[in-house]
Amino acid sequence: MPLSPLIRFGTSTWTYEGWQGQVYLKKYAKTTFARECLGEYCQYLHNGDPCFRTVGNDSTFYRPPTANQLRHYLNQIPEDFEMCFKVWEEITIPTYAKQARYGTKAGQPNQRFLDAKLFNDLVLTPYREAKFEPHTGPFLFEFQRHGMSSEEFCSRLNTFFGQLPQDFRYAVEIRNAGLLGQDYRNVLENHGIAHVYNYWSYMPSLRDQHQRMEERFTAPFTVLRLLTPLKMSYEAAKKRAEPYTKIVEELPEMRRETVELVKQVMAEKRTAYVLVNNRSEGNAPLTIQALRNALQVAET
Repeated sequence: MPLSPLIRFGTSTWTYEGWQGQVYLKKYAKTTFARECLGEYCQYLHNGDPCFRTVGNDSTFYRPPTANQLRHYLNQIPEDFEMCFKVWEEITIPTYAKQARYGTKAGQPNQRFLDAKLFNDLVLTPYREAKFEPHTGPFLFEFQRHGMSSEEFCSRLNTFFGQLPQDFRYAVEIRNAGLLGQDYRNVLENHGIAHVYNYWSYMPSLRDQHQRMEERFTAPFTVLRLLTPLKMSYEAAKKRAEPYTKIVEELPEMRRETVELVKQVMAEKRTAYVLVNNRSEGNAPLTIQALRNALQVAET
């Protein structure tokens, strides 16, 4: 029985060489693998149906894609496939971390934080130029942990989203559990923005997040990102999961709460985007297959 068309499963990104022999059966040169394997990713089947109907793109956190990059994706993806792009960090970080890659900006306030004109001009324009709109899933605004008060953050978020065009969809991922509350939920609901339910090291469980959101979705769609085991650092999760060829440990709570949330999304006739990272259980495609199976059982 096919899964509901309201559910779109995908992985956090698609360029893992550890999936060769599993997702990727063609032979690729090392120099072309990342550029050419998306088409085969989209063709990967589970029980006779496409396993992936979306995919995340984390690279756009570091640099917005060009129109030519988007056209290259267009040549590889099927008609009903959507991609979820992370938003450029110049929009989402209030202060540059003290890291060498930021050069002289390291440790300084980011004057372009939540700059709506910058987002419109440099982030959205290539999607329009490439005519990529039909394949654009929710844009993912990932906000790392920061020292802003909930009041200031929500106020700036409200102003920012009030200036964005309505022909794209947006979703917000926070890493500060203290921001989860009525002010945050109201901002998202007022603008039709989704909260990203992230199963991540230092955030509450998916169920707890939903309870703090008053068990209400804030948009006609929602996004779940299954990233790392709770209370485990990124570095430890990466070391545990590499080389991403198998399930190293099942996370029963993550699976159970994902199925619960997705079932509620379907009952309300909303769309669910579920993006799974290798670092959650070790092999994202196998985790997705298990979640798909659990949902199909729940639907019967």
